[in-house]
Amino acid sequence: MPRADWTSLTGGIGLVATDLDGTLLRPDGSVSGFTVDTLARARAEELPVVFVTGRPPRWLPVVVTASGHGGVAICANGAVLLDLSTGRVLEVHPLTADVLGEVVTTLRAEVPGIAFAVEWVPADLAGDPDTHFAHEIAYAPRYPAGEPAQAPDIRDLTDGRRVVKLLARVVGSGHDADSFLDHALEHVAHLVTVTHSATDDVLLEMSAAGVSKGTTLASYAAGLGIGAAAVAAAGDMPNDVPMLTWARVGLAVEGAHRAVLEAADAVLPGPSHDGVARFVDAVLAARV
Repeated sequence: MPRADWTSLTGGIGLVATDLDGTLLRPDGSVSGFTVDTLARARAEELPVVFVTGRPPRWLPVVVTASGHGGVAICANGAVLLDLSTGRVLEVHPLTADVLGEVVTTLRAEVPGIAFAVEWVPADLAGDPDTHFAHEIAYAPRYPAGEPAQAPDIRDLTDGRRVVKLLARVVGSGHDADSFLDHALEHVAHLVTVTHSATDDVLLEMSAAGVSKGTTLASYAAGLGIGAAAVAAAGDMPNDVPMLTWARVGLAVEGAHRAVLEAADAVLPGPSHDGVARFVDAVLAARV
């Protein structure tokens, strides 16, 4: 369980990584003026603040508009590195077709009523971003948009595409989000990285094996010459645990999932109280 007061952990931090939904963003997707100003100060004072999110690239422009933030974001739970200023994809870690097929076959046999969707990154991000998502006819998107491609079997929609996230949803199975994750880990953890990012949605998020928020954050930080000892990471859901445990300072926000609270060194105020921005503000103050 968290052991420290977060205000005692701001010294020596050279990079702050933050999850978005439930951590930096308020429930309505907004951020406060204080958060916008603090992110701007961090850029001006050359403190990297990296968005590290389960969101695919197509869901980042609205965050850039709300926050005014630039720089780099790690998307799709580590599968994509994105330049927020230009929208250019810098790095992709896709699932292979063989692995995707085996995971779908395995989970379909194990979980009655399961249905799948995919997010992919095209070579050219121009055009309608909602076309970068497809789902099985039986899959009910939580946030429907546009007219994504549909088919009875997700494998009919992935040929030649750089799939960065395989999603699996089940309704009326008796599973909750945590038990669904545990069940899937028993069967496909050797094939993919499996996690979830919401307790109120029985949804799995799967990336290529060995790809997580933590691995891509470590790689990106290393490219800046920054090691884990100078990194703080904040989050609220199981998909955040790999980066919280990699960074020297792991921060949960109030109301976080129990797995995050167990992994964290301290707890920040939630997004409605600007917890991440308050931490960044304190890091900037500690550098003076």
